[in-house]
Amino acid sequence: MIDRRILANYRIDPECMAAALPSPFRPQLVDGYAIGGICLIRLKRVRPKMFPIPWGIGSENAAHRIAVEWEANGQTMNGVYIPRRDTNSMLNSLAGGRIFPGIHHHAKFTVEEIGDHYSVTMASDDGGAKVHVSGTVVPAISESSVFDSLESASSFFELGSLGYSDTSTNGKFDGLELQCENWHVASLNVDKIQSSYFEDESRFPNGSVEFDCALLMRDIVHEWHGRPDLCCAPKIGA
Repeated sequence: MIDRRILANYRIDPECMAAALPSPFRPQLVDGYAIGGICLIRLKRVRPKMFPIPWGIGSENAAHRIAVEWEANGQTMNGVYIPRRDTNSMLNSLAGGRIFPGIHHHAKFTVEEIGDHYSVTMASDDGGAKVHVSGTVVPAISESSVFDSLESASSFFELGSLGYSDTSTNGKFDGLELQCENWHVASLNVDKIQSSYFEDESRFPNGSVEFDCALLMRDIVHEWHGRPDLCCAPKIGA
């Protein structure tokens, strides 16, 4: 069960985003912008599918993600590239990249939820990532967004269900797909957002990244499915 999922999104200069992506990924554009963001997700009752028990583990998790395209078997594929995952679960941090896809860094999360107001802060133990997002549920998406409606934003992110994460092997990416039984999003009016990844000016010079919109999902029944690794020759100098 996805108890709560916040998707806080940025619109990004496509050339800067392309330079930050490993091969074979390229930015998927919306109205001329690359789209990247932060997923802040609280899971509960997580268990292997073959064990139909009424309980399971819970965790707070964060992922930095970029909407991407790549070529496979002569077809253009869509999904997300995930340069970093963080979690407050020691089990996830130990098993990630070994038992299930994606390296997970251990982190501390501070969460406040009062009515329709949400605040999530994350700081990784290794100092490699810091995130803060706070906002309140509102009826419609921001008029400044590259998406013309909440429905178009919802459709875009629903199609980005296949994610590939960095591994300890350069040029190899772990595949993981999210399959939701029910999909519904609300708009979140963000009053504060911080991300050490998207605020890194060595990667994204001043003016190349702007906050775009945020979405909220609650009480989503879903499954995670491992997908075949994606491997390619790394960029020279990477």
